[in-house]
Amino acid sequence: MRLRLYFLICFSISGLWAAAQTLVTGQVVDASSGEPLASVSVTFAGSNIGTQSDSLGRFRLAGAVTFTQVAFSHVGYLPAVKVIVPGQANKLQVLLERDANELANVTITSVRGQRYRNKGNPAVALIQQVIDHKQENRAEAAAYLQYEQYERMGLSFFNLPQKVVESKFFSQYKFMLDTVQGQTFLPVLLEEKLSDIYFRKEPEKKIQIQRAYKGVNILQFIDTAGVKLYVNQLYGHQVDIYENNLFIIANQFLSPIADHAPNYYKFFITDTISTAMGKQVELAFTPRAKGDLLFEGKLVVTLDGRFSVTACELRLNGKINVNFVRSFDVLLDFARQTGGRYELASSRVKADFGLTKKGWGVFGERKVIYRNYKIGASQTAAFYQGETLQVATGKAGFDTLSKGQAQVYEKLYKLEQMPSYKRTMWWLSTLTAGYADTGPVQIGPIAHFLSFNSQEGLHLELGGRTTPLLDSTFYFEGYVAYGTKDHRVKGSAIAYLSLNKTAPYRFPNNYFKVSYLYDVDVPGHTFSVTNRATAFSSFQTGKTNYWLYSRIFELQYFRDFENHFSYILGYKNWQQTPAAALVYQKNDDGSLVNNLTTSELNLHLRYAPHEELIQGSRTRHSIHNPYPIYDLLINRSLGGKYAYTDFGINIYKRFYLSQAGFTDVTLLGGYVLGKVPFPLLNISPANQSLAYKRDAYNALNYLEFVSDHYLGLNLTHTFNGFLLNKVPLIKHLKWREFISAKILYGGLRAENDPTQSTGLYRLPAATKSSNGTYTLGSAPYVEVGAGIANIFKFLRIDLIRRCNYLDQPGARVFSIKFSFQPEF
Repeated sequence: MRLRLYFLICFSISGLWAAAQTLVTGQVVDASSGEPLASVSVTFAGSNIGTQSDSLGRFRLAGAVTFTQVAFSHVGYLPAVKVIVPGQANKLQVLLERDANELANVTITSVRGQRYRNKGNPAVALIQQVIDHKQENRAEAAAYLQYEQYERMGLSFFNLPQKVVESKFFSQYKFMLDTVQGQTFLPVLLEEKLSDIYFRKEPEKKIQIQRAYKGVNILQFIDTAGVKLYVNQLYGHQVDIYENNLFIIANQFLSPIADHAPNYYKFFITDTISTAMGKQVELAFTPRAKGDLLFEGKLVVTLDGRFSVTACELRLNGKINVNFVRSFDVLLDFARQTGGRYELASSRVKADFGLTKKGWGVFGERKVIYRNYKIGASQTAAFYQGETLQVATGKAGFDTLSKGQAQVYEKLYKLEQMPSYKRTMWWLSTLTAGYADTGPVQIGPIAHFLSFNSQEGLHLELGGRTTPLLDSTFYFEGYVAYGTKDHRVKGSAIAYLSLNKTAPYRFPNNYFKVSYLYDVDVPGHTFSVTNRATAFSSFQTGKTNYWLYSRIFELQYFRDFENHFSYILGYKNWQQTPAAALVYQKNDDGSLVNNLTTSELNLHLRYAPHEELIQGSRTRHSIHNPYPIYDLLINRSLGGKYAYTDFGINIYKRFYLSQAGFTDVTLLGGYVLGKVPFPLLNISPANQSLAYKRDAYNALNYLEFVSDHYLGLNLTHTFNGFLLNKVPLIKHLKWREFISAKILYGGLRAENDPTQSTGLYRLPAATKSSNGTYTLGSAPYVEVGAGIANIFKFLRIDLIRRCNYLDQPGARVFSIKFSFQPEF
């Protein structure tokens, strides 16, 4: 009886306490976009009782019956207070407005206040504490880490000209338009991914298992499988505020909590925030030099001894030397985990791209939600041996989109079925990709249809290739060309056997290739599809009268691995026939050699750790990162008159120097083992065209130097406007400056020098129509250059100065080269 009475009393008391409790639940969203806001501070007004919204903006807050108001605060947003009914369950939908003037107010304070100093500045002292505690606050500080990642990425055209919207052409596409806050949007890309992430610190390994994917893209005229990867690069891929440098918009920006951030940023304490987890401080920061690649924005930092970042807002100011970007905002929110650590809860990047400061543009947004953290949870050792990116076989659902976002899929799917849209995409794809698509066969490359040179005259070419629509295992490619001056028909035929049913120009490669080619080019060039002449490269400087007709048969096997190690094993039979002023003449009896035929076994090894690729319609392009790329080539002769082994090595690395730009460094070397005539030696790559070539010596003449051993160093430093941005009357042009230097050391051993050994070919002598061929002496060849890029946002001009070997025929002290490279 007493026991029953005890439980009855306890039950009654608990019921009375529950009835007297005030409960508040709901969701916090962005007032303009409707996007959920994570890590919003939610507290009963006038108390220390509070919580934070989760990754979907949801919250639950319980307290005493006396509370009548709930306060909401979040970095970058205006605070809000909502009235509630005490003693009841309240459900709220809270809309927070962006604080558009917050950074302007900070700038005014810094101007009106005293002269800014780091010394004695409490804001700088606090930032230094954040810097000192970076390593322990980073996600990678945990030995093991697991979490769920939801990612959404979208692109839309907006502010379309009224004439376009009302045009007859666009009338059939009006169903695609959305209107948000008076602006008209045309969605073109939407993609969602849901993944599980597993991280191990030692040895470092990160595995992403994609559980679900949904996406649609109407930008089909951009013929690149890496378009989404490139967009991710523009958005910063995965913004880690604890890194010293953040890669955004294809540039390197200094983090506001980088090791030396106080030397580049000004910091100000703007607010103290009381939360359920203790007091936090809000700091604003602005660049010391507005033109440098720096952010402006705000940070919220804890005062619990960990000095963790709980929220961050990053913005670009209009004076930064970045093209086509009108606005760029990054919002990071962190959530407190078990043990007191703060992990990233959500990342949101919004960007406005446009050719002009006003008018129509492209709006992009990338949002990532991180949840279900498991700190210290590990998997088996065998699990971490798996591939970095995996796709799960099961199905999983996505977070619910807003009504407008969900309708985007339906609209884009409908658009893809319209014949007029398909015709428009065909023309745009033909112009941008260089191939006219007919389904199973593509005609091109269009850029090679017409060119000119002194040997062929007008070079007319027609080519094509098959696509996976014809067959995903067998691929065919080739072209036919004709010269109006030499009256010769030339061409190429290539067949591929893909073992992984992947096109040869996509990653990863795993195929056999057999090819035959007959064509003409200058000595030292290759016959790759990207190296053949285009209309612009037809314009040459100086004498170009050394030509070589080649018949090449090759059998090769290509293999790529997931870690971006690759190899090519092949056989090559090459018949060279000199033409024009180029002759092959024996040095012992002076007789002429009509052609030279060799057979080789080839091995090419390549390793590019952490490489990411933009996969184009013809080639793959590596996205620049701080990691080196190694290439090793070995060619071994088979039979024939000459026995030789040719070794070549190339190491490339980009060094990022934060605000001072970056330096591209290439170290190259080679050695020919054996006695061979000069056509089989290393011919230094030269460039007499008006187009600048990164991997060639732009002040050399074709076939000017040959070597059987060489060592070279190529340096190019890009300042990205670091210097010119500080020059009055010039800085508004947003030009970008370059300097370069190329040094080549080499020579000939006695056995390969036709003046010291018999059984070789004479080096071509200088004539009225040719400049001759020479060997490098004890001094290395040196050329230096300076250039200005971003002229009209797409033109680069380089002035190249040749420093030595100026007494050789045709040597030019100065050369001017042009290139077209629109960049962000």
